[in-house]
Amino acid sequence: MFDIGVNLTSTQFASDRQKVVKRARDAGVTGMLITGTNALESQQAQRLAEAQPDFCWSTAGVHPHHASEWSVEIASTLRRLAEKPEVVAIGECGLDFNRNLSAHEQQEYAFDAQLALAAELNMPVFLHCREAHERFAAVLGPWLPKLPGAVIHCFTGTREELEACLAMGLSVGITGWVCDERRGLELRELLPLIPADRLLLETDAPYLLPRDMRPRPTSRRNEPCFLPHIVNQVATWRGENAEELAVRIDQNARTLFRLV
Repeated sequence: MFDIGVNLTSTQFASDRQKVVKRARDAGVTGMLITGTNALESQQAQRLAEAQPDFCWSTAGVHPHHASEWSVEIASTLRRLAEKPEVVAIGECGLDFNRNLSAHEQQEYAFDAQLALAAELNMPVFLHCREAHERFAAVLGPWLPKLPGAVIHCFTGTREELEACLAMGLSVGITGWVCDERRGLELRELLPLIPADRLLLETDAPYLLPRDMRPRPTSRRNEPCFLPHIVNQVATWRGENAEELAVRIDQNARTLFRLV
């Protein structure tokens, strides 16, 4: 089972990153994608991935929260990182109209610039969309024919938004959000709609600790070693065998990020 979303650069992992990776391996995780969310963290993610060959890879990008930082220099940094064998996708990039930490115009500009970079380099993209589906689709759509692949990470949208993403050919990343009995029920009902070859799973660690884990972890920090719980729950709600799903999501990730 492959975890496509791990924020291993987070300061929450500062004291035990190597142990976090070991626990993931011991839990049966077969690969991890370390998320880059700005220029500095993208560089850190690449170095962390480089230290775990054939188990960790990374993305290079600017999250919409950091879109106001976009510059020619940052674009050059991402381009240099993309030459590294560990860096397998451009992102996390997209739009976030929920927190609006960068202006909408800045977000759209940085998103479009990263899609252009991915198209130029023939790299898949790791996407973020929150409360911005219409503009997200409008910016992304023209680039899709020029991209080798794309995944919408941590999908939490509506049925209509899911159907639109699938129609655009996107893969869909599902996190432990779906395990939340307060806000994940609608998403849970949508799981069977995702084609088997387009489903990816992720922890988004250290965030989004699954609320239905029993016994509950003593810390609220999520870890990639909890991915098996998400796999088991998603398999149950999709009416599938968990072991077969674990193999399938590993295959899907390796195909999308061209690790095979």
